[in-house]
Amino acid sequence: MTVPKASFSAPAQTVTCHGLLFDMDGTIIDSTDAIIKHWAKIGREIGIEPEVILATSHGRRSIDVLQLYEPKLANWEYISHHEGLIPKEFGADAVEIPGSRALLDSLEKYSVPWCIVTSGTRPLVTGWLDVMKLAHPKNLVVAESVKIGKPDPACYRLGRELLELSHHGDASIIVFEDAPAGILSGKAAGFKVCALATSHSVDQLLEAGPDWIVFDMQSVTLQGWDAQTGEAKLEIRNALV
Repeated sequence: MTVPKASFSAPAQTVTCHGLLFDMDGTIIDSTDAIIKHWAKIGREIGIEPEVILATSHGRRSIDVLQLYEPKLANWEYISHHEGLIPKEFGADAVEIPGSRALLDSLEKYSVPWCIVTSGTRPLVTGWLDVMKLAHPKNLVVAESVKIGKPDPACYRLGRELLELSHHGDASIIVFEDAPAGILSGKAAGFKVCALATSHSVDQLLEAGPDWIVFDMQSVTLQGWDAQTGEAKLEIRNALV
């Protein structure tokens, strides 16, 4: 289903949370063109059409994808090396998701707890943050951090731990995701999920069950931060009606 942008017109809603967890690709940046070139290169190496790989790769760890198509390459040494090359070789092919830089900068300005939880490797994530000069979170949850990738909830549960919110026994967390696997992961971890319609159809996102769907990160702004209570106030506007 193709949904016109005009359908993203829900009234502004104010929500509170103690921490924020972000997926990377499709949520903070869009590196689709770079990833297509990357998998085309890998596909030529292993004799698999890149379209076949791309049909199953978005939002999933490369180690899980390669386990399907070329198990002998499904190791962290190979994957970390090749993913680390992507920002260097194809850096010009990535763009930031509208609104992501402003939101991350505001979180950094007020020291709001946030973390990136991604299916990419550490060299890939840090490479993109450096190339695009985006804010670096204090902690990262990357592909190597967990035994099982999304949609398993382990990665988002680890992200919450890294936010060090033990003094908030019932800490409220909001996850930002663009892929169904990530939405399912965040919901299974017990968190609210705001989905971005940047890479998948609205039908696919709805099926995964997020709490909100927005067109891009311009719909999310930090309205306030109470350092004493550790509570952030976000405004989510123009969500899907």
